Amino acid sequence: MDDAPHRDARYLAGSPVRIAVLRELDAEPRRPAALTERVDATRTTVQRILAGFRERDWVRKADARYRLTATGDRVRAAYEDLLAEADRAREVGPLVANVDAFEAGLPPAALEAGEVTVADDRDPFAPVDRFLDVFAGAAGGHVRAVSPIVSRAFNESAVELLDAGTTIDLVIDRGVLAASESDFEPALRRAIEDGSVSVYVHPEPIETGLCAFGDTACLAAYDDGGNMRALLSSDAPVVRNWVGDRIDDALERSRPLADVLDGEGTTSDDPTP
Repeated sequence: MDDAPHRDARYLAGSPVRIAVLRELDAEPRRPAALTERVDATRTTVQRILAGFRERDWVRKADARYRLTATGDRVRAAYEDLLAEADRAREVGPLVANVDAFEAGLPPAALEAGEVTVADDRDPFAPVDRFLDVFAGAAGGHVRAVSPIVSRAFNESAVELLDAGTTIDLVIDRGVLAASESDFEPALRRAIEDGSVSVYVHPEPIETGLCAFGDTACLAAYDDGGNMRALLSSDAPVVRNWVGDRIDDALERSRPLADVLDGEGTTSDDPTP
Protein backbone atom coordinates (compact mmCIF):
# COMPACT_ATOMS: atom_id res chain seq x y z
CA MET A 1 0.00 0.00 0.00
CA ASP A 2 1.31 3.43 -0.99
CA ASP A 3 2.10 5.41 2.17
CA ALA A 4 2.70 8.69 0.30
CA PRO A 5 -0.64 10.17 1.46
CA HIS A 6 0.30 9.33 5.04
CA ARG A 7 3.68 11.03 4.60
CA ASP A 8 2.00 14.13 3.16
CA ALA A 9 -0.52 14.26 6.00
CA ARG A 10 2.28 13.82 8.53
CA TYR A 11 4.22 16.59 6.80
CA LEU A 12 1.32 19.03 7.09
CA ALA A 13 0.65 18.06 10.71
CA GLY A 14 4.32 18.42 11.61
CA SER A 15 4.11 22.15 12.29
CA PRO A 16 1.24 24.58 12.95
CA VAL A 17 3.06 27.08 10.74
CA ARG A 18 2.34 24.95 7.68
CA ILE A 19 -1.42 25.09 8.00
CA ALA A 20 -1.06 28.76 8.86
CA VAL A 21 0.67 29.34 5.52
CA LEU A 22 -2.11 27.51 3.70
CA ARG A 23 -4.69 29.66 5.46
CA GLU A 24 -2.92 32.84 4.43
CA LEU A 25 -2.68 31.71 0.84
CA ASP A 26 -6.35 30.76 0.91
CA ALA A 27 -7.13 34.38 1.74
CA GLU A 28 -5.06 35.73 -1.17
CA PRO A 29 -1.81 35.10 -3.07
CA ARG A 30 1.19 36.39 -1.12
CA ARG A 31 4.91 36.92 -1.44
CA PRO A 32 7.22 35.07 0.95
CA ALA A 33 8.02 38.30 2.78
CA ALA A 34 4.32 38.94 3.49
CA LEU A 35 3.85 35.37 4.66
CA THR A 36 6.85 35.71 6.98
CA GLU A 37 5.20 38.66 8.69
CA ARG A 38 1.77 37.10 8.96
CA VAL A 39 2.66 33.63 10.24
CA ASP A 40 5.40 34.73 12.66
CA ALA A 41 8.10 32.56 11.12
CA THR A 42 11.53 33.20 9.67
CA ARG A 43 12.00 33.77 5.95
CA THR A 44 13.99 30.56 5.74
CA THR A 45 11.18 28.56 7.38
CA VAL A 46 8.56 30.02 5.05
CA GLN A 47 10.68 29.36 1.97
CA ARG A 48 11.22 25.77 3.10
CA ILE A 49 7.46 25.30 3.63
CA LEU A 50 6.65 26.77 0.24
CA ALA A 51 9.16 24.42 -1.36
CA GLY A 52 7.49 21.49 0.35
CA PHE A 53 4.09 22.65 -0.85
CA ARG A 54 5.31 23.08 -4.42
CA GLU A 55 6.79 19.57 -4.32
CA ARG A 56 3.30 18.29 -3.47
CA ASP A 57 1.55 20.58 -5.98
CA TRP A 58 -0.36 22.37 -3.23
CA VAL A 59 0.83 25.82 -4.36
CA ARG A 60 2.12 27.44 -7.51
CA LYS A 61 4.16 30.58 -8.06
CA ALA A 62 3.14 33.37 -10.41
CA ASP A 63 4.33 36.98 -10.48
CA ALA A 64 6.51 36.35 -7.42
CA ARG A 65 3.42 35.41 -5.41
CA TYR A 66 2.36 32.01 -4.19
CA ARG A 67 -1.22 30.88 -4.51
CA LEU A 68 -3.08 27.69 -3.64
CA THR A 69 -3.81 25.16 -6.32
CA ALA A 70 -7.18 23.40 -6.32
CA THR A 71 -5.44 20.43 -4.70
CA GLY A 72 -3.86 22.63 -2.06
CA ASP A 73 -7.21 24.18 -1.25
CA ARG A 74 -8.80 20.73 -0.84
CA VAL A 75 -5.97 19.64 1.44
CA ARG A 76 -6.35 22.82 3.51
CA ALA A 77 -10.11 22.38 3.84
CA ALA A 78 -9.81 18.70 4.78
CA TYR A 79 -7.16 19.46 7.39
CA GLU A 80 -9.29 22.26 8.84
CA ASP A 81 -12.16 19.77 9.16
CA LEU A 82 -9.84 17.31 10.91
CA LEU A 83 -8.69 19.99 13.36
CA ALA A 84 -12.30 20.92 14.07
CA GLU A 85 -13.18 17.27 14.72
CA ALA A 86 -10.17 16.84 16.98
CA ASP A 87 -11.10 19.96 18.89
CA ARG A 88 -14.69 18.75 19.27
CA ALA A 89 -13.42 15.35 20.40
CA ARG A 90 -11.39 17.01 23.16
CA GLU A 91 -14.42 19.07 24.13
CA VAL A 92 -16.81 16.15 24.41
CA GLY A 93 -14.24 13.60 25.60
CA PRO A 94 -15.26 13.75 29.29
CA LEU A 95 -18.89 13.37 28.24
CA VAL A 96 -18.46 10.26 26.12
CA ALA A 97 -15.95 8.74 28.55
CA ASN A 98 -18.28 8.97 31.55
CA VAL A 99 -21.71 8.27 30.14
CA ASP A 100 -23.36 5.08 28.93
CA ALA A 101 -25.76 6.95 26.65
CA PHE A 102 -23.75 6.16 23.54
CA GLU A 103 -24.32 2.47 24.10
CA ALA A 104 -28.04 3.31 24.21
CA GLY A 105 -28.06 4.91 20.80
CA LEU A 106 -27.48 8.61 21.35
CA PRO A 107 -27.21 9.97 17.79
CA PRO A 108 -23.75 11.37 17.00
CA ALA A 109 -25.50 14.48 15.71
CA ALA A 110 -26.50 15.24 19.30
CA LEU A 111 -22.91 16.21 20.05
CA GLU A 112 -23.16 18.94 17.44
CA ALA A 113 -26.55 20.14 18.61
CA GLY A 114 -25.89 21.51 22.05
CA GLU A 115 -23.48 23.09 24.49
CA VAL A 116 -21.02 20.82 26.27
CA THR A 117 -19.67 22.04 29.61
CA VAL A 118 -16.73 20.12 31.05
CA ALA A 119 -15.10 20.05 34.46
CA ASP A 120 -11.38 20.76 34.54
CA ASP A 121 -8.71 21.70 37.07
CA ARG A 122 -9.50 25.40 36.73
CA ASP A 123 -13.23 24.97 37.21
CA PRO A 124 -14.19 21.51 38.51
CA PHE A 125 -17.79 22.62 39.12
CA ALA A 126 -18.39 24.16 35.69
CA PRO A 127 -20.95 21.53 34.56
CA VAL A 128 -22.80 21.72 37.90
CA ASP A 129 -22.99 25.50 37.70
CA ARG A 130 -24.16 25.30 34.11
CA PHE A 131 -26.86 22.78 35.02
CA LEU A 132 -28.14 24.93 37.88
CA ASP A 133 -28.33 27.91 35.51
CA VAL A 134 -30.25 25.87 32.94
CA PHE A 135 -32.43 24.23 35.61
CA ALA A 136 -33.53 27.63 36.91
CA GLY A 137 -35.28 28.16 33.58
CA ALA A 138 -37.81 25.48 34.51
CA ALA A 139 -39.57 27.71 37.06
CA GLY A 140 -43.32 27.35 36.77
CA GLY A 141 -43.16 24.49 34.31
CA HIS A 142 -42.93 20.70 34.48
CA VAL A 143 -39.60 18.90 34.93
CA ARG A 144 -38.84 15.26 34.27
CA ALA A 145 -35.49 14.02 35.50
CA VAL A 146 -33.38 10.96 36.19
CA SER A 147 -30.56 11.40 38.70
CA PRO A 148 -27.76 9.07 39.84
CA ILE A 149 -26.84 11.30 42.80
CA VAL A 150 -28.33 13.44 45.53
CA SER A 151 -26.74 16.73 46.52
CA ARG A 152 -27.56 19.76 48.59
CA ALA A 153 -27.14 22.13 45.65
CA PHE A 154 -29.62 20.20 43.51
CA ASN A 155 -32.08 19.87 46.38
CA GLU A 156 -31.97 23.59 47.11
CA SER A 157 -32.48 24.39 43.44
CA ALA A 158 -35.45 22.01 43.29
CA VAL A 159 -37.02 23.62 46.36
CA GLU A 160 -36.81 27.03 44.70
CA LEU A 161 -38.52 25.64 41.62
CA LEU A 162 -41.26 24.00 43.67
CA ASP A 163 -41.87 27.28 45.48
CA ALA A 164 -42.24 28.89 42.03
CA GLY A 165 -44.99 26.46 41.08
CA THR A 166 -42.90 23.89 39.23
CA THR A 167 -43.95 20.23 39.14
CA ILE A 168 -41.30 17.53 39.08
CA ASP A 169 -41.15 13.84 38.16
CA LEU A 170 -37.86 12.43 39.47
CA VAL A 171 -36.39 8.95 39.01
CA ILE A 172 -33.67 7.84 41.45
CA ASP A 173 -32.13 4.50 42.34
CA ARG A 174 -31.89 2.78 45.70
CA GLY A 175 -28.44 4.22 46.35
CA VAL A 176 -29.80 7.74 46.02
CA LEU A 177 -32.78 6.79 48.17
CA ALA A 178 -30.51 5.50 50.93
CA ALA A 179 -28.38 8.65 50.79
CA SER A 180 -31.51 10.80 50.89
CA GLU A 181 -32.83 8.93 53.94
CA SER A 182 -29.57 9.34 55.84
CA ASP A 183 -28.33 12.76 54.75
CA PHE A 184 -31.26 14.67 53.24
CA GLU A 185 -34.27 13.48 55.22
CA PRO A 186 -36.15 16.84 55.12
CA ALA A 187 -35.89 16.96 51.34
CA LEU A 188 -37.04 13.35 51.11
CA ARG A 189 -39.95 14.09 53.41
CA ARG A 190 -41.04 16.97 51.20
CA ALA A 191 -40.80 14.71 48.19
CA ILE A 192 -43.15 12.29 49.91
CA GLU A 193 -45.63 14.89 51.09
CA ASP A 194 -45.53 17.56 48.37
CA GLY A 195 -48.08 16.99 45.64
CA SER A 196 -45.91 18.95 43.21
CA VAL A 197 -43.12 16.37 43.14
CA SER A 198 -43.38 12.69 42.27
CA VAL A 199 -40.38 10.47 43.02
CA TYR A 200 -39.88 7.03 41.50
CA VAL A 201 -37.29 4.40 42.39
CA HIS A 202 -35.51 2.58 39.59
CA PRO A 203 -34.72 -1.13 40.14
CA GLU A 204 -31.15 -0.80 38.83
CA PRO A 205 -28.30 1.62 39.55
CA ILE A 206 -28.50 4.83 37.52
CA GLU A 207 -25.27 6.08 35.98
CA THR A 208 -26.38 8.99 33.78
CA GLY A 209 -28.28 12.15 34.62
CA LEU A 210 -31.19 13.21 32.41
CA CYS A 211 -33.45 16.24 32.61
CA ALA A 212 -36.13 17.66 30.33
CA PHE A 213 -38.47 20.61 30.59
CA GLY A 214 -40.03 22.87 28.00
CA ASP A 215 -37.73 22.92 24.98
CA THR A 216 -34.63 22.09 27.03
CA ALA A 217 -32.93 18.76 27.61
CA CYS A 218 -29.78 17.87 29.54
CA LEU A 219 -27.51 14.85 29.63
CA ALA A 220 -25.07 14.71 32.56
CA ALA A 221 -22.02 12.44 32.82
CA TYR A 222 -20.66 11.40 36.20
CA ASP A 223 -17.43 9.71 37.27
CA ASP A 224 -17.25 6.78 39.68
CA GLY A 225 -17.21 9.19 42.62
CA GLY A 226 -20.54 10.73 41.68
CA ASN A 227 -18.96 13.97 40.43
CA MET A 228 -20.49 15.57 37.37
CA ARG A 229 -17.76 15.61 34.74
CA ALA A 230 -19.66 16.96 31.74
CA LEU A 231 -23.04 18.30 30.74
CA LEU A 232 -24.73 18.43 27.36
CA SER A 233 -27.54 20.99 27.33
CA SER A 234 -29.61 21.60 24.22
CA ASP A 235 -32.94 22.66 22.78
CA ALA A 236 -32.39 20.67 19.59
CA PRO A 237 -35.04 18.03 18.76
CA VAL A 238 -32.41 15.32 18.29
CA VAL A 239 -31.35 15.75 21.93
CA ARG A 240 -34.81 16.44 23.37
CA ASN A 241 -36.32 13.37 21.72
CA TRP A 242 -33.55 11.04 22.85
CA VAL A 243 -33.56 12.34 26.43
CA GLY A 244 -37.36 12.21 26.55
CA ASP A 245 -37.40 8.59 25.38
CA ARG A 246 -34.83 7.58 27.99
CA ILE A 247 -36.81 9.29 30.75
CA ASP A 248 -40.00 7.56 29.58
CA ASP A 249 -38.21 4.22 29.75
CA ALA A 250 -36.88 4.93 33.26
CA LEU A 251 -40.32 5.94 34.50
CA GLU A 252 -41.92 2.81 33.08
CA ARG A 253 -39.42 0.61 34.90
CA SER A 254 -39.64 2.43 38.24
CA ARG A 255 -41.99 2.27 41.23
CA PRO A 256 -43.45 5.25 43.09
CA LEU A 257 -41.40 6.16 46.15
CA ALA A 258 -44.36 5.70 48.51
CA ASP A 259 -44.83 2.12 47.29
CA VAL A 260 -41.16 1.34 47.82
CA LEU A 261 -41.19 2.77 51.34
CA ASP A 262 -44.43 0.96 52.19
CA GLY A 263 -42.92 -2.27 50.98
CA GLU A 264 -40.01 -1.76 53.36
CA GLY A 265 -42.27 -1.17 56.33
CA THR A 266 -42.30 2.64 56.10
CA THR A 267 -45.40 4.70 55.44
CA SER A 268 -45.55 8.09 53.82
CA ASP A 269 -47.40 9.58 56.81
CA ASP A 270 -44.85 8.54 59.44
CA PRO A 271 -44.01 11.53 61.65
CA THR A 272 -40.74 13.26 60.93
CA PRO A 273 -38.19 12.35 63.57
